[in-house]
Order: sequence, then C-alpha cells, then structure tokens
Amino acid sequence: MSTSITDSDLASNEALAQREALDASAVIQVVLAERQARDRGWWDRMADSFWPDSTVRLSWHKGSGAGFVAGTQAIAERGQEIALHQLSAPVAHVRGDRAFVESTATMRMAVNIDGVAGNLTTTVRLNYRLERRDGRWRIFSLDAIYENTTLFPAVPGQVITVDPDELTGYRSSYALLAWNIARRGITPSTEDLGDDRPDDVKAFYDGVWSWLEQQ
Repeated sequence: MSTSITDSDLASNEALAQREALDASAVIQVVLAERQARDRGWWDRMADSFWPDSTVRLSWHKGSGAGFVAGTQAIAERGQEIALHQLSAPVAHVRGDRAFVESTATMRMAVNIDGVAGNLTTTVRLNYRLERRDGRWRIFSLDAIYENTTLFPAVPGQVITVDPDELTGYRSSYALLAWNIARRGITPSTEDLGDDRPDDVKAFYDGVWSWLEQQ
C-alpha cells in the first residue's frame, strides 16, 4: 500500500525545519554571546546569558551562573590572567524548549613562570544546556570536558621549567591548568570531566541526552 505526500505535508515539514533552524541559531547566539562577554569583560551581558537557577562546573568554579560571573569579574579586577577563548563551530540539538550546544574551545592564557613569559593553552569541550522560558533562551548549565593542556614560552629560545613533582595529583587532561590555578591561590578540582576518565564522560553525555528528551 503506497502513501502520497501532499502539499500540506511538505509545507508542514518545511515550517518545522525552519523553526528548528531558527531555534538552533538562537541558542548558538546565546552561547557565543556569553563567551564574547566573558572575554571582553562585559559582565552585565555575561550575567544576562544565565538563568537565575543555572549551574556552572569548571576546574575553578562549582556553583551558580551568577557566582561564575562574579568570580570571573573578581579575578579580572585583581589583575590576574584570564584565558581568552577561540571556539570551533558550535553544534546545537534542540528539543522543544530545551537545547544542548557543544563547542570545542582553545583557551589561551598569558602566564609568567619564574620571570619567563609563556602561553598556557587548554583544549576543552564546552557543553551548554539551555532552556526557553517565556520565549527567551538562556543557559541552564555549563560543563567543561577537558582534553589536554600545554605550556610554551612566549619567546622562542627561552625555557620554562616545571618540576614534575608539582604536577603530582593533577589529572592528565588538565594538569598544567590545575597547576597554574593553584599557583594563583585557588584550589583546583581533581574531579572534573576529562578524556582521561571516559566512563565519566559517557555518563555525562547520557545524562544530557536524557534531559534533552524530557519534555
């Protein structure tokens, strides 16, 4: 038995595709605007990207979105180094009023190690869950999955030396980042998501997909 596709079916499918594309664009813009505001020091704009009940889980912050914004601002105002972000193209998955956006980011931070200028680079996957409330998309959660960190002198020919013993206890997926955080007087987490713990990463993604489908 064959079925035919009517003009009405085609119009309905086209309208659905257009809505999905608009929603995907909208949530990606929220994510990009949050990162831009963070890197530029536009704290009010950054804060406006998060819902009041949002959560953020990073190497140096576990808590609310508002607390994350305030903590970042405090670090900047103390004159401490702040990493700048270069994002890959985000991928968005939208289900009704919920969305999941992931973007791989390269975080670059200028550091000074015993008088030698250097560049600390961290590769991380930024995972955003967003919700639409009263017609507005905002961030509901932000979680980082760490891949690796590297440290190089800013001037070729100079040498940065890190005592391997100082990295003891730090995870391989973000050891140098955690080491630098500790140098700044902040206690880094040792339980963040990272590719060195694939089971934890899989459980995280499974939880995200489950949350996304709960409408």
